Amino acid sequence: MFGEDVREHLGSRVPSDHARQSRADHLAPRVLDAARRPDVLDLGCGSGDSIDFFRQTTPGVRWVGVDIEDSAEVRTRTRSDAEFHVFDGEHIPFGDHTFDLVFCVQVLEHVARVAPLLADAARVLRPGGHLLGSTSQLEPFHSRSIANPTPYGLNLEMERAGLETVEVRPGIDSLTLIVRRALGGPTALERFWTSESPVNRLVDLYGRLKRLNPQAVNAAKLVLCGQFTFLARKPV
Repeated sequence: MFGEDVREHLGSRVPSDHARQSRADHLAPRVLDAARRPDVLDLGCGSGDSIDFFRQTTPGVRWVGVDIEDSAEVRTRTRSDAEFHVFDGEHIPFGDHTFDLVFCVQVLEHVARVAPLLADAARVLRPGGHLLGSTSQLEPFHSRSIANPTPYGLNLEMERAGLETVEVRPGIDSLTLIVRRALGGPTALERFWTSESPVNRLVDLYGRLKRLNPQAVNAAKLVLCGQFTFLARKPV
């Protein structure tokens, strides 16, 4: 079964509870549950829309956004109901141990030097805090994207930054993203960010026929995914 090498290298970081396609916001309430008034940094916040999600799901949250000045998404930002900051793409303008969660969705594939950015994300996290997000693996070029890390490669970068990878979960499959790009981004394919995309459904079917456990199915989906979700933790 393809994916065995992913399981071999990542072990328990490939979850065994379920094999559903995941997004970063699915995991956010769980990792913030213990914090009474959590401090959240949206790293690469773009237009700042994640603030609505956090305010709805995490009462009392303090949300701060940071992004580079010339981001295309920043240029579309119109809201002024939150705290926004500009940075150079590597040095986060906050002190050590400031945040409970650094939220980083579809950003790392646009970063020229991932290592120093992850190290600075680790610096601003409180001990026991989390870095949660998603990134591209097999996604066509988009919005000045630079690289597509694999789950294994990102895990190595997390370790070098002093973070412990807790889990990696498959997102939308790569073929759907390729077709979407080839067709010019039709809205009909947008639903596959919130429901199982076609190749992921085929892997689910194969898993049922072969009676594979959820971890094996997750590993297979990770091999084929266009995007994946990651959760890392700063040691106490």
